[in-house]
Amino acid sequence: MRIPAHSVCTAIREDIVAGVHERGSRLTEEVLARRYGVSRVPVREALRTLEAEGFVVTRRHAGACVAEPTGQEAADLLDMHVLLEPLGAARAAQRRTEAHLKVLRGLVRLGRERAGQGSSEDLRSLDGWFHDTLAQAAGSPALSSTLAQLRHKIAWMYVSGAPADPVTDWAEHAAVVDAIARGDGERARTLTARHTERAAAAHRLRPAPTGADVSTSQQAVNIASPRN
Repeated sequence: MRIPAHSVCTAIREDIVAGVHERGSRLTEEVLARRYGVSRVPVREALRTLEAEGFVVTRRHAGACVAEPTGQEAADLLDMHVLLEPLGAARAAQRRTEAHLKVLRGLVRLGRERAGQGSSEDLRSLDGWFHDTLAQAAGSPALSSTLAQLRHKIAWMYVSGAPADPVTDWAEHAAVVDAIARGDGERARTLTARHTERAAAAHRLRPAPTGADVSTSQQAVNIASPRN
């Protein structure tokens, strides 16, 4: 079965974000093909996509390598996210569908339940799902794609602490959804800006990697099934 390039791209990106392929390490087509159990063709296509996204750079005499963003570039990611996330919420207030509202309300309900129970791991997953759905509700594929890339890069470059008060955190999510449901774009923008700025303040830069280049690992990774 031929594994599509986008699945290989997702697998490599997730491993870059997780630190499996450290910043600055080489990404050799042959080694990656062996690791992910695919031919070199989808790997080559995936590396081109990841270079366009900023996760990979091509260096003379070294080939494809994991990018090494500077501290300033990392700070710019947070600034861009603080600007674009509220824009997405404002657009969602005008363009959301009933299906989007149903999912957002369901996530808020689950989030508030889990927050009351102190289920931190569940909350992290639900929060990601909430923001993905919020971006999709904006009705702009370009904006949704940009926000998704920003979230991947921020997770790659920063350590994000758990909210000090998850109950309040999900109450803020609920207020954003209420504003979107009423079609109040300005209130949705204001509430989301406040929430995003507070979340950004809790991020801390990850330390520079010091370990060996693990991108040469021989271990195969099963990506036959689509990965989210």
